[in-house]
Amino acid sequence: MAILIDETKRVLVQGITGREGRARTRLMREYGTNVVAGVTPGKGGQSVLGVPVFNAPQEAVDSLGKIDISVLFVPAAGVKEAAIPAIDAGIKLTVLVPDRVPVWDAMEIAAAAKANGAMFLGPNTLGVLSPGKGVVGMIGGRAESARQWFKSGVPKGVGVISRSGGMASSTGYYLGQAGVRISTIVHIGGDAVLGVRIPDAALMFEADPVTEAIVIFGEIGSSQEEELAELVRDRKVTKPVIAYIGGKAAREGTRFSHAGAIIEGGRGTHAGKVKALREAGATVVDAFGELPGAVAEILKKMKGQSLMSEADKKATWNTAITRVEPNKVAVRGYDIAELMGRVSFGAAVYLILTGELPSPAVAHLMDAILVSSIDHGATPPSAVAARTVASTGATLSASIAAGIMSINRHHGGAIEDCARQLKKIADRATSESISLDEAAARTLAEMREAGERMPGFGHRLHSKDPRTARLFELAREAGVDGVHMKAARALEQAFADAKKSLPINVDGAIGAILADLGMDPAAFNGIFMIARTPGLVAHVLEEQTREKPMRRIDPVNHGYDGPAPRNIPS
Repeated sequence: MAILIDETKRVLVQGITGREGRARTRLMREYGTNVVAGVTPGKGGQSVLGVPVFNAPQEAVDSLGKIDISVLFVPAAGVKEAAIPAIDAGIKLTVLVPDRVPVWDAMEIAAAAKANGAMFLGPNTLGVLSPGKGVVGMIGGRAESARQWFKSGVPKGVGVISRSGGMASSTGYYLGQAGVRISTIVHIGGDAVLGVRIPDAALMFEADPVTEAIVIFGEIGSSQEEELAELVRDRKVTKPVIAYIGGKAAREGTRFSHAGAIIEGGRGTHAGKVKALREAGATVVDAFGELPGAVAEILKKMKGQSLMSEADKKATWNTAITRVEPNKVAVRGYDIAELMGRVSFGAAVYLILTGELPSPAVAHLMDAILVSSIDHGATPPSAVAARTVASTGATLSASIAAGIMSINRHHGGAIEDCARQLKKIADRATSESISLDEAAARTLAEMREAGERMPGFGHRLHSKDPRTARLFELAREAGVDGVHMKAARALEQAFADAKKSLPINVDGAIGAILADLGMDPAAFNGIFMIARTPGLVAHVLEEQTREKPMRRIDPVNHGYDGPAPRNIPS
């Protein structure tokens, strides 16, 4: 887990058509953030980097469903007019990047957030970043830099809260250099009126099971650090707190970098903050350069899991798939020895592709999908290619590779292509406020007029594919019957209404089901390859052991001499 942002959060970008909004959208998506929509009044219907643009946040929510976060890249004077509609649309976190937002506007945004049970971050914030999961705003700059600088909090990490934007990144960077993993970096913003403040973020980190300790870059001014000290003293924050407070040399009335960093009336002094935190039990360092080492030392004493091994420190890139250590292999965090004999192959495939273990019913469904594609006869291009290459005397690996390489758009690719078409139909039904049946009928008519085929429908032998019916039955038993499966049935009906009955074939069924499971369509052809490989091995071995070398293979005229039809033992 992490706080505020992770890979599951659906993000809206307000001001997406502007230069800054477009640039930051690209960087956020490159880091893995799930940007689903943009808003610029008067520019609805456009698309930026493949992201649909709407005129207002409510339009985006009505069209796409729940949106978790809105991030604003608009001029300061327009922040209130952008933020309050996002809050009113039910978006629970609004990130206010611009600085110089009028104080009264920030107060109105705060009132709207309170009335709607929502939060906002900023104003004048670089945003929030959870390493390896997602970023909202501008922390870390380029995705490649952010991945190198900030070490992902797996299995554990420390939470970083900063009142300075630049020092948020610097703190994260130097913690990484010291071998410390990070769960989330939060720049709360530098203005006098803020949404999420240091005490709020600290309580979130306290509740986060991944976060082991809380690192603070504080500043003079306001009472945020003193309020945190009170939380620590009252045991509402029990995790170690390690802090540095900037502005030691600042005198009363002198602003230290930000609007909120100013000592007034003797309150918010450097000495007062350090004293309050230390008396509460927090660790406060005297120099920023001491902060990473102090964090690492505390983690060592508590035997924390946020400290990296020497091998991890030297790593120039990371993978989230597999971790291999002496006498241990872990897949997506699970010990592979513990997975063996406890989860099915279908469940393991789902795990390695999505990062999570499926429910037993979905695991059963994944097994069925893999079995359904294990072999489709000796005539498909993959089988013919594998046998032909095997006939030349090639090795098993070369022959299998030839079969796999033949799996492309027109063979196996229908799974991915069908899933994408079904999504377009579902999106069309939403955007045009029509039924799925009508959206399917219109799409089919347009494709016919353009001379295009609908992937995933029809079969050279089957008028009703028996595998489709069984897969849909198992999907319903697993509680899977989402918009893609509904769109597939609507398309099947559209074909029937057009007097050209074409059934959903097994490729279309698999595409619809995998899409409704929330899997990435880019992996669908790969799942077909995983399923088909055992069948290709069988064909190659048979070719090598039963047939003469360099024969001319007729892909159609062949017989069958295997076992007679038989039933599965009960």
